[in-house]
Amino acid sequence: MASWRAELDLHFRRQAHGTTLAARHAGPLRIQKPLYPEGRATCHAILIHPPGGIAGGDELRVAVRVDAGAHALVTTPGAGKWYKADGRASSLDVELRVDGALEWLPQESIVYDAADARSRIRIDLGPRALMLGWDIVALGRKAAGESFDRGSFAQCIAFHHDGELQWLERTSIRGGDPLLHSPVGLNGRHVFGSVWAGGPPWTDADVESVRAGCGEALVATRLTPRLLVARAVATSTEGLRRRFEAFWSLVRPLALAGLAARTPRIWAT
Repeated sequence: MASWRAELDLHFRRQAHGTTLAARHAGPLRIQKPLYPEGRATCHAILIHPPGGIAGGDELRVAVRVDAGAHALVTTPGAGKWYKADGRASSLDVELRVDGALEWLPQESIVYDAADARSRIRIDLGPRALMLGWDIVALGRKAAGESFDRGSFAQCIAFHHDGELQWLERTSIRGGDPLLHSPVGLNGRHVFGSVWAGGPPWTDADVESVRAGCGEALVATRLTPRLLVARAVATSTEGLRRRFEAFWSLVRPLALAGLAARTPRIWAT
């Protein structure tokens, strides 16, 4: 059975009239034309994977570079999918190099039963860069009555700032793993994720403001003076998304000189 090898490179530059995008692709990864719903300073880009999901044997790579002075928001038109492996592992490698400002806000990834999925996200921030982002994973398709009983999901998120590793998170879950139902694991909640804000120095007042705004649903932790991280589990992707959007709405004005969060229109379609 044939498998896909696909690459997408995005380069956001700051020009006199605003942020511009140069894109190069190989295989079935695309980007819609640059969108500017907030004006020319901020470029919104929608990442598209025409096959609709990652099948066994597929290897995808996405690289994003944001130059100093540029501001980009990257999202997806719908949930990503990791299909049944058929005995072959699939992978998605994401590399984010930021010297300006990047908001990485993909919609959730759904890991089908019997998938063999390997995800890696590497983030490299320059000394004055800003990064807001999240990652949301759903194990199995609960709405279709499917649990994650077979296969595996492995992920690594590595966050570097000014050349130094600030945060490393590894996840490895096998189908039917006792951790899926253990009180020290997911406790029967099949959706989990992380949301983060890195770059500017976060004051005590900033941290308390975010915590107060999110309430008990989401607790932000200042891992380093310049990195806020929150994690959560949930019974639905919608519930987790609401929490993460609340975090984003609170943090964005603090990080971007009062710039209010503007929900991408594609999320409503």
